[in-house]
Amino acid sequence: MTDLQQFFNKHASGKKVLLFFILTQLVYMAMLLVTIPKILHFSNGMKILDLMPTGYSAAYAQKLFKTLGAAGRSFYLFQQIPLDLLYPGLFAVSFSLLLAFIFKRTSSEKSTLQKLVILPVFSGLFDYLENIGIIIMLSIYPTFQAWLVKLTNIFSILKSLSTTLVFVLLIISGIVLLIKLIRKKGK
Repeated sequence: MTDLQQFFNKHASGKKVLLFFILTQLVYMAMLLVTIPKILHFSNGMKILDLMPTGYSAAYAQKLFKTLGAAGRSFYLFQQIPLDLLYPGLFAVSFSLLLAFIFKRTSSEKSTLQKLVILPVFSGLFDYLENIGIIIMLSIYPTFQAWLVKLTNIFSILKSLSTTLVFVLLIISGIVLLIKLIRKKGK
């Protein structure tokens, strides 16, 4: 078991899971309800790069940044991105703690499942790399580097894939936990 796995297992108490989950959701709601709708207003409805799980082309990114205009790019860089720099870390911690909390109740400490508690960390890492790419693109605009868009796009897709895996794992492990609790209550 790695140090990171041990850390999450050690700190996976109900209170800590709840605290980090609430903080994560508050930041997520601020983005969903405030900053992202504002950017969508500037972009005339074009999706922002962060919200394109299947990826985007250099042409799309260039059109988006042009459509956003100076005010929209500034809002994206100085309002949305700061929140999105909080979110990946909170996501990584809260969902790793949540997985560790569930796995403690559904599998042995030596189970291979225990290794999966760090999967949300990869989601957070890919999200940070995506954000760095977007920050650079916004900062150097109107200069445009197609290679940078392609690299950032790879991180966007990896973020989406790993996040999807986290949610699938949570659903499956949550069902297993629920079945165990029902069986335990029935005995």
